[in-house]
Amino acid sequence: MNQQKPATIFNIAVIVAALGYFVDIYDLLLFTIVREPSLAALGVDLSVKKEVITASTSVINWQMWGLLIGGIIWGVMGDKKGRLSVLFGSIILYSIANFCTGFVHSVEQYAYARFAAGIGLAGELGAGITLVSELLPKAKRGIGTSLVAGIGLFGAVAAYFTFQFTKDWRLCYKIGAGLGIVLLFLRIKVAESGMFNQVKQQKISRGNLWMFFNNGKRFKKYILAILIGMPTWFVIGILVNFSNRFATEFYGDNKVDSGRSIMYAYAAIAVGDILVGFVSQYFQSRKKALYLFYLFSILSGIYFFSGLIQNDISMYIACAMLGFSTGFWAIFVTMGAEQFGTNLRATAATTIPNFVRGSIPLINLMFVGLFQKSIGWSFVKSAMMTGIIVMSITLIAAYFTEETYHKDLNYTEPEDIMP
Repeated sequence: MNQQKPATIFNIAVIVAALGYFVDIYDLLLFTIVREPSLAALGVDLSVKKEVITASTSVINWQMWGLLIGGIIWGVMGDKKGRLSVLFGSIILYSIANFCTGFVHSVEQYAYARFAAGIGLAGELGAGITLVSELLPKAKRGIGTSLVAGIGLFGAVAAYFTFQFTKDWRLCYKIGAGLGIVLLFLRIKVAESGMFNQVKQQKISRGNLWMFFNNGKRFKKYILAILIGMPTWFVIGILVNFSNRFATEFYGDNKVDSGRSIMYAYAAIAVGDILVGFVSQYFQSRKKALYLFYLFSILSGIYFFSGLIQNDISMYIACAMLGFSTGFWAIFVTMGAEQFGTNLRATAATTIPNFVRGSIPLINLMFVGLFQKSIGWSFVKSAMMTGIIVMSITLIAAYFTEETYHKDLNYTEPEDIMP
């Protein structure tokens, strides 16, 4: 018998999943916000650009590797042991890692702590989106998952203002650990997915990552699900993260703070992520909502490179516009969950967004390695061409992606091997 699904989107599962993603984003973006003061405290000379870049890249890369590895671990566990096991396990791990980060005394220790945190952080969004998608009726799951992502993304705003208020980067990490522990107790009241409980009783392969690759149709859906999310991390990882550098290229002397740019961008992404669920419901289509936000992304990108940005205020406005335009993260992850059966759903929903996050090194390689170093293009021209390529790939992937708005999720993936 199917578990009775909640009639309202405002239930404990949605609220707790949203708060979990809030803490996730708080922690994920905190290093970007406290990067310079934290590195300086660990002995990095901020006046030596190469030393700063080397240290910050090391920390970020270790965190990204943690996200990639954690995405696989938690995804498989979510399908084998249950969605709640991930929600509990991931919050415990990154709370401990956050607390330890507050006591590091070298860049190497910092990197290792962020690696552990990355593993923990990787499980939050996918497990939360999977649980909410399976608990809510199909007509409401788009709005429910949008609220999870939209509310969660305000964690970046909280991280920015926490540091502005405390001016203590170590305390900021400890606060993140404390938030995780509080959230752990809230999760005690959350029920497991009825769909998962049904599948658990069956003799069927669950959380088998190889099943994405031994079936041609599933492999295509999996790759397309990853590619449709790429613009988000191009915007955040390059345009917003280097907003101060772009400001110098556009109009010279400036006081643009990349941490503030990220805060504005994420506040706007959160608004977009809440709105996109209602847009999807209005169109009764995931893909139409996605196309609308892709259009916003293209228009925002045109404005960014148009030459109209001539002061700090217009740069911050541009970052907010770019952020809002990439507010399709909720629908993107929801579509990833909806593409696959219950026995693979958590694995898909957890690995897909983390593989998109992990695309940052590849995008950076194209941006810096190919266009700047190999071809010798300017900083601005390289970013522009990288954006055009990323957006083109994404639009093609979206065209071939299956519409999932009306899809019934109560099914499993067969283990047969097909070409």
